[in-house]
Amino acid sequence: QLQLVESGGGLVQPGGSLRLSCSASGFTVDRFAMAWFRQAPGPARKELACIDGNRGHGTDYSELVKGRFTISRDDAKNTVYLQMNNLKSDDTGIYYCAGQPMGTQTTCGAYMGRGSGGFSYWGKGTPVNVSS
Repeated sequence: QLQLVESGGGLVQPGGSLRLSCSASGFTVDRFAMAWFRQAPGPARKELACIDGNRGHGTDYSELVKGRFTISRDDAKNTVYLQMNNLKSDDTGIYYCAGQPMGTQTTCGAYMGRGSGGFSYWGKGTPVNVSS
């Protein structure tokens, strides 16, 4: 059974850092496009960052987080990470990990460009609260 479990969320002051983890089971993350999304109060999940599957390491970022967040993958641990630096109060929300088989696409951005609809597999999320 394919499963994604996020961890690492919590309370952090503005300007601080957190690293989120997404541990996968039932599949290997290096074969999937993997992404992080954020849901602030409201219905929409906003795409933040993705990393290529098919053993690639190409990445793509939303303008919301470019230069502050870094997505990475540890194939030996079957885990995807999101390093978040210089956090702002607007970064508060529930952070979700998502995965999608690469299929015929060559970059994860092809799926991230579709928003949350581009990904079939989701974790349950981890909360991040940026507050002084």
